[in-house]
Amino acid sequence: MALRDLLHVFVVDDMSTSRGLILQALDAFGIRNVRHAADANSALKALETQPAHLVISDFNMPGMDGLQLLQTLRQHPQLKGTGFILITGKAEKSLIEAGQRLGMNNFIKKPFSPTDLQKCIESVVGRL
Repeated sequence: MALRDLLHVFVVDDMSTSRGLILQALDAFGIRNVRHAADANSALKALETQPAHLVISDFNMPGMDGLQLLQTLRQHPQLKGTGFILITGKAEKSLIEAGQRLGMNNFIKKPFSPTDLQKCIESVVGRL
């Protein structure tokens, strides 16, 4: 069985268009175990109920941003080992360094192609 058949991914993005593009790309990669939320608080509640292997989260969201979500995941006993990819429109050095300090596994800058996203995911979980 291929990794893509076993992998559980959770997408967090407040913009429905961006979320839809990511979901479409994951489907094209053959990843079928995908859930999503429009905000970090909803994502946390869902992940506490049913954890995922990988979270792909936008940085800029109202309420709790992507780095705050990452920090909360890393402090959570059951979720601290979850893979985490941050999506950002501004890949500023300070933002990336903050993410790395918090335990971010990888990041991708908007706009990105499906191929870029696949490479980013594979750098965290292995070949799909």
